[in-house]
Amino acid sequence: MEKVKLTGVNTAQLPVLSNKEMLDLFNRMNNGEIEARNQIVNGNLKLVLSVLQKFRNNSHPLDDLFQVGCIGLVKAVDNFKVDKGVRFSTYAVPMILGEVRRYIRDNREIRVSRSLRKIAYRTLKLRDELLKKRGKEPSLEEISQKLDIPRSDIIYALEATKSPISIFTPIFEDEGEPLRIMDQISDKGGIGWIEEINMRRGFEVLSARERLIINLRFYEGETQEEISNRVGVSQAQISRIQKKALEKLKSAIELKEEAK
Repeated sequence: MEKVKLTGVNTAQLPVLSNKEMLDLFNRMNNGEIEARNQIVNGNLKLVLSVLQKFRNNSHPLDDLFQVGCIGLVKAVDNFKVDKGVRFSTYAVPMILGEVRRYIRDNREIRVSRSLRKIAYRTLKLRDELLKKRGKEPSLEEISQKLDIPRSDIIYALEATKSPISIFTPIFEDEGEPLRIMDQISDKGGIGWIEEINMRRGFEVLSARERLIINLRFYEGETQEEISNRVGVSQAQISRIQKKALEKLKSAIELKEEAK
């Protein structure tokens, strides 16, 4: 973690305390010495950095997570009991982890109500307990009965706490056309799922040919080869027209979201 870059902090020069030094400082802190408390915090900043390794690929700035982790560290320092026979790092790491995870959870792009987060947490906790006990996944019906929460509420809570992803995100790509999430979504009721994101408004930016190809491709479920035969142009042209149309739709949707 010596290469971690934090604003105004040279992580390579952060002090590290021995166990004997830690015990001495805690005894001094418990006797009311404020400077001893500060030394304990400063001497364990590398512990915060070691915890942040779990979040290196997170979208939140490392500086922000480091500050949040330090809050967890301070809480651990203030609540640690020397006479419990537990190493401070063993006690502090879960508190630092919990503080960082809480921050990430509460600062999502889409805010989720506390009640939904609580349902999702209870559901996942019970699911893990039953999985460890039985060695197989419990059903939603069983979880619903044990928690006394309607199945629909559990599904809604789990879906609400998932990170959002664009329907235009490629899930497979080789030398040909990328396969997008949009390609894998089906709706027996026609275009109901697309109505929810105002796709109809987006279709206004497309030409007649583009609308036809998008309709055949994503609503009728035809392949590019089948569309090529129906429209009378090459499959390569169909691919280019579809790509351009999707880019137009994406831009139209993004502009509408920004205008809200």
